[in-house]
Amino acid sequence: MSDTRSTIVRLLSNMASAKEIQQYLKRFSQLDAARFAVVKVGGAILRDELEALVSSLAFLQQVGLTPIVIHGAGPQLDEEMARAGIGKKTVGGLRYTDPAGLAVVRKVMQGENLRLVEALQAQGVRATSVTGGVFECGLLGRRKYGLVGKVERVHTAPIQAAIKVGSIPVIASLGETSGGQILNVNADWAANELVKTLRPYKIVFLTGTGGLLDGEGRVIDSINLSTDYEGLMAQPWLHSGMKLKIQQIHDLLMQLPPASSVSITRPDQLAKELFTHRGSGTLVRRGERVRRVTSWRRLDLKRLKALVESGFGRRLAADYFEKTKPYRVYVSEHYRAALILTLEGGLPHLDKFAVAEDAQGEGLGRAAWQVMRAENPRLFWRARRDNPVNDFYFDEADGCLKGEHWNVFWYGLDGWDQVMFAVDHCRARPATLKG
Repeated sequence: MSDTRSTIVRLLSNMASAKEIQQYLKRFSQLDAARFAVVKVGGAILRDELEALVSSLAFLQQVGLTPIVIHGAGPQLDEEMARAGIGKKTVGGLRYTDPAGLAVVRKVMQGENLRLVEALQAQGVRATSVTGGVFECGLLGRRKYGLVGKVERVHTAPIQAAIKVGSIPVIASLGETSGGQILNVNADWAANELVKTLRPYKIVFLTGTGGLLDGEGRVIDSINLSTDYEGLMAQPWLHSGMKLKIQQIHDLLMQLPPASSVSITRPDQLAKELFTHRGSGTLVRRGERVRRVTSWRRLDLKRLKALVESGFGRRLAADYFEKTKPYRVYVSEHYRAALILTLEGGLPHLDKFAVAEDAQGEGLGRAAWQVMRAENPRLFWRARRDNPVNDFYFDEADGCLKGEHWNVFWYGLDGWDQVMFAVDHCRARPATLKG
C-alpha cells in the first residue's frame, strides 16, 4: 500500500490543481468502463520505459479507471529474428512473415505480454494477459506478405471479462483465422480496429518522443482537425512517417464520436495528459469549426449566455447583450468555445473568452483563439489575478501589467500611449459577471 501511495503522490506532484483532476475524474468515471481509454504501447516503450508505464497504469487503477492496453514488440522482434538468422524483409512497411518468422513473432509477443503483466502484478495492479481470441483475421495476401493478417472482426469477450473484475486487459497484437491459424498483425492496425469497435473516449499512443513534433523538433500541444488539418498537411517539414500518422489519426477520429480524442505522450506523462488542461503531449481532436460574426442577431444568445456562464462558473449580467456592442464574436459551431471582442478607442478588446466546462482541456479554446488571433493583429484584455488561464495569456501576450484585482494583457499595441489606454480602460471597465 505504501508503494501505491508514493506512486500516486509522485504523479500528482507533476499535475495542476486538485479541481482539474477532480473534473477529469468525474468525466471519466461517468463513462462505461470499456469506453474510458485504449492505450497503445510500442515495443520500444516496453523495452526502455517499463517502470514508468507500470507506475502510470497503477495510478489509473487506483483512481478507479481501467484502461485497455494493446502492445507491439517491433525492436524485440528485430533482435530475436536476427538471433534466429532470419533476415528482415518489409513490403509496404509491413514485416513479411514466413512460418519460421511467425514462430518467433508468437514467442516474442507472448513473452513481452507476460513481462508487462508480471510487472504490473508485482506492483499490486490487477492485470490479465490476453494473447489470443480478440482479432479474427483473414490473410492480407499470402504470396506478398506471408502469414500477415488483416483484422476482420474484433471479439471483445476476453476484454469485457477482465474489465468486469477490475483487471487491466493487456492485449498482444496477434490474430487468428476462423480456422485457428495464428497470424502476425501490425500493432497500429490492430489498435485502430480495437478502437473502432470499442469507441473509447480516449485513445492514447505512448511514444519515446512524447508527441508529434513540428519543424523545429518541438511537441505540437494540440491539433484541432476541423481547423488545422489542411494547413498542417501542407507543411514542408511534415515528413512522410508523421504525415501518415496524422492521416491515420484523422481517418480514425472521423469514424468515432465527436467527443473521442487521441493523445500522444510519454509513459511517465500519461496521468498529466489525461488529468490536466495543459496536458503533456499532443492532443488531437476532430474539433469544431469556428465562425466569426459581427452582430448579436446572428447568434443564439441563449446558448452563448449558457456557454459564458459554464466557462466562468458565474452568472452573466442580465443586460449584458443590450449594453455590449460586439466588434467580432468567434464561436465554435456547437457553442462550446467563444471569444467576444469589442472596439474601444479604435483598439480591439477581448471582453470574454469562454470554454464550456465539458470542453476544457480539449484544445478547442486554443483553436478558437488561433482563429481570432489570425484576424486581429492587435488586442488587449484583462483577467483576474487568480484566473487559471493566466499562464496561457502570459504566453500569448507581448506584455502584462499586474494589478491588485486585474492583470492587463496586450499584444501588437503601438507605443506606450496605447498600452496606458488599455490599462486605464480595463481598470475602469465594470464587471459583467456576478457571483
